[in-house]
Amino acid sequence: MNYPVRQEASEDETRMQDIETHTRVNDILLGPLERPALKWLAAHMPRWINPDMLTAVGVLGAVIILLGYILSNYSRYFLWLASLGFVINWYGDSLDGTLARFRKIQRPRYGFFVDHTVDSFNETLIFIGLGLSPYVRIEIALMTLVGYLLMSILVFVRTCVLGEFKISYGKLGPTEVRIIAILTNTLVFFGGNPVYRLAFVSISLFDLILSTIAALLIGIYIFSTLVQARELANID
Repeated sequence: MNYPVRQEASEDETRMQDIETHTRVNDILLGPLERPALKWLAAHMPRWINPDMLTAVGVLGAVIILLGYILSNYSRYFLWLASLGFVINWYGDSLDGTLARFRKIQRPRYGFFVDHTVDSFNETLIFIGLGLSPYVRIEIALMTLVGYLLMSILVFVRTCVLGEFKISYGKLGPTEVRIIAILTNTLVFFGGNPVYRLAFVSISLFDLILSTIAALLIGIYIFSTLVQARELANID
């Protein structure tokens, strides 16, 4: 019996499989402040702390956010706990890769796989927490989660196809989203969560902010997908 002989992988196919050659694009608004801060933290990190520990710290931050939003059903003061969770999540999630690069101990495939599967888990915890709080309707929280996961899929597919890991769009990235969440928590804590009665629906301030984020995520996903598909069609 004759079996088809597998052809040698083309240059493009090789690039799709080689995670080590991928370039990272993170052109965010707060980049000029964040990048030097992360480098300084990595340089002063105790030797016994490794990137995997920082990834676990990021998960801990997401769990704290989840608990903070759930407990805000009993007191709005737990919004501060959720905001603290965002800071802890940023610290672990943003610093694990920076520390690996600073110490030159990168494990590209392992790091890519663990970092981004854990990120998806963290965001699921966060948006479920929001939906279980008294400030956001669960359907709006889950729709925002859908938008986030769609953008994640876009990022991962672009990484495989183009060799470019792009996590910022319109100068916005995960850091800016965390800042928006903390500012929203602060605004709701001091100013309440007023409800606006529109023509066909009543929507709270927190619902309105999260709905706007969901619309932006889904809109960017659709637009970027169409543009990228056209570019790839011309290339192929």
